[in-house]
Amino acid sequence: MEREERYILIGVITSDEALVNSSLDELALLLKTAGGMECGRLTQRLEHPDARSYLGSGKVEELKQEIYIREADAVVCDDELSPVQMHTLTDELGVKVIDRTVVILDIFAAHAKTKEGKIQVEMAQLKYRASHLSGMGTALSRQGGGIGTRGPGETKLETDRRAVRNRMGQLSRQIKDMESVRETNRKKRKQEQIPVIALVGYTNAGKSTLLNALTGSNVLSEDKLFATLDPTTRSLALSDGMQVLLTDTVGFIHKLPHQLIEAFHSTLEEAQYADIILHVIDASDPQWEMHNKVVYDTLAGLKIQQKPVIAVFNKMDEVNEDVILRDLSASRTVRISAKSGEGIESLIKGICDTLKDMQKLVKLLIPYSESALAAKIRRIGQIVSEEYLEEGILIEAYIPRWLSEEYVDKRIQ
Repeated sequence: MEREERYILIGVITSDEALVNSSLDELALLLKTAGGMECGRLTQRLEHPDARSYLGSGKVEELKQEIYIREADAVVCDDELSPVQMHTLTDELGVKVIDRTVVILDIFAAHAKTKEGKIQVEMAQLKYRASHLSGMGTALSRQGGGIGTRGPGETKLETDRRAVRNRMGQLSRQIKDMESVRETNRKKRKQEQIPVIALVGYTNAGKSTLLNALTGSNVLSEDKLFATLDPTTRSLALSDGMQVLLTDTVGFIHKLPHQLIEAFHSTLEEAQYADIILHVIDASDPQWEMHNKVVYDTLAGLKIQQKPVIAVFNKMDEVNEDVILRDLSASRTVRISAKSGEGIESLIKGICDTLKDMQKLVKLLIPYSESALAAKIRRIGQIVSEEYLEEGILIEAYIPRWLSEEYVDKRIQ
């Protein structure tokens, strides 16, 4: 069995010490997911990170001693390091130096299974390496293996700017082709007028477990950060027979690397085209409120706003019932345990009620010669009543407001 790399975690405290410590706790989890382990941590209070060495010179000397005492293999920084900072720290410490971005990219590289996912990860890796070539040369020659060397981008491209640019051009063309296919699929869904619901949330909030609970799927779901990466879409029949599509998205995280947001933009924008957002929140996490802010900030950055949001507080089986759980940005709030199934019926009702808010109640008389229209209403609407009369099918249903105009000639006042 390969020995786990031992890392010392470092961070700079510019304001809130508790926030930095929480971020370092999360970095330790990311490190564990990537196959490394924490053997110590070091922080320093500064107005801003040192431009040359991230930490002050005295703290760098202290870090050298910690590396020796704790027999550390490497150092991981909670912030993204500039090429100069990475080069300076690597030279002065004599061990591999990586940052939070490298760890997250490494996890994404390990978890991408589809061709699209692998291409997007490689693009993100190359964008990072292109901006850090001058600072990573020595580090890469020393590191040999471990975190930061895995995934589709693991080639000698790191040391050749021209090769990086050429490869990025190839990947960019492939991503555009995939975006074209995705756009075609979106247009098809729009033509079929099936409502789309996007699951968003902080990583490890339980989105995949919820998708499985709602649709009976077997999407991989593990208690790990970024256990699932590739987007998944499943069909769900609501209690009234209406069909909707549920789309899982990449989990968000504090300090999500901008390279990943750019590379996965086509995947993340699935939420942009959704009719409803299911915001899955890990209610058992003490930091859930901070995670909420990260999710909404990321959605705002992707210009995904002004959509109905259902806040789904998950993992309620691990929470004291007296705890106050509130998402002021959501139109509805539901408490569930995707693992046990508790609250799933309430969630489905919440989805139905939210769709009704976006719909109009109409009473239509559809001739038997146009029975395909009745089938369409059953598929995209919520049936209240249906009666077969001599002159046709009398349907009372909630249908999308914009669609109700198509049926003016069949409406019964």
